[in-house]
Amino acid sequence: MPLGIASPAWAAPTASSPAQLTLPPPTGPHPVGVVPLHLVDTARPDPLAGPGQHRELMAGVWYPARRTENLPRAPWMAEGALRAFLADAGFALDPALGPLTAGHVGAPVRRTGHRLPVIVYSHGAGSHRGDHSIMVQELASHGYAVITVDHTHDTYTEFPDGRVVTPDDVPMFPRDFAADLRFLLNCVEEMAAGRNPDVDGKPLPQGLLGALDPRCIGAFGWSKGGTATALTMLADPRVRAGLSIDGPMQPTITTDLDRPFLMMTAHFTRAAMPDVAEFWTHLRGWRLDIQADGAIHNSYGDNATLIPQAGKILGMTDQQIQDWIGTLDPARSIRIQQAYPLAFFNLHLRHRRQHLLDGPSAAFPEMKFLP
Repeated sequence: MPLGIASPAWAAPTASSPAQLTLPPPTGPHPVGVVPLHLVDTARPDPLAGPGQHRELMAGVWYPARRTENLPRAPWMAEGALRAFLADAGFALDPALGPLTAGHVGAPVRRTGHRLPVIVYSHGAGSHRGDHSIMVQELASHGYAVITVDHTHDTYTEFPDGRVVTPDDVPMFPRDFAADLRFLLNCVEEMAAGRNPDVDGKPLPQGLLGALDPRCIGAFGWSKGGTATALTMLADPRVRAGLSIDGPMQPTITTDLDRPFLMMTAHFTRAAMPDVAEFWTHLRGWRLDIQADGAIHNSYGDNATLIPQAGKILGMTDQQIQDWIGTLDPARSIRIQQAYPLAFFNLHLRHRRQHLLDGPSAAFPEMKFLP
């Protein structure tokens, strides 16, 4: 469950001068740029938004950048969305304490003569597109363009006109998330062809149009977003490799998938979840299932580092923090998040083998390779 769901109400902050929450910097050789996109899918009516309305989304494009000096760093969430998110979570934190990412807003794209491989990201139920910024900015720092999206009606998002939309009572299903991802793939093709998909016509960073490679695309997602990643691949051959971060694979997936797929499991394991076990039997290409000792559903994501920091401010006990993120050490969780997705996409999108996925590693003794 993402931060904000089924959480107790905590006391007011106990620290006299609470510090701003932080995210670890990425390890790649390139600075990171980011730009928000305001998108409307005119092919999909959105009855939840009102008569005549179409599916409206906020997305972000993260990429290797140049000349980032003096450019502001993007916040983890827009202030209005973060305020609603914290209120629903019962966390009495000032939104001003929200972390900044490594993404420099509007920085020019680093161009090398080759187009950038693309990865699209899908968040979990009731979460938001910033929820795995550690992974996203890590991939961007190593030369990937990563496109994240808020799945409207199952997320906390803020539109350019100031509207803040929070999760609705009407459920969104993995197939709805997958439809959003397929629309993002269309937007990738638009940008690759030199066209700006932003409905407001907001100028894009220098070098972004024409920089993306629509023939080299991967996808990953957490929880419901992991299931959506699998459904997207089954429906759309444009995605060449997929990563599910503890996805439940519900409803049951019974169609064969012949492209590479990595599962990072914790709670929704093959041993515990028949739907995950069934999906595994339909993976006909390269496949791998890995699990970290002490990991629970929230362990693979920004929560691993943000919850302990917020807990210190709010006076949470060690047990309360472990109830959120498990017993996997946060520093180790960060390294796992930075290393394994990068190794997977390097192997299957760039054909660069790093041997990390070949089997257990002395550098990551907590990682189990499940047969």
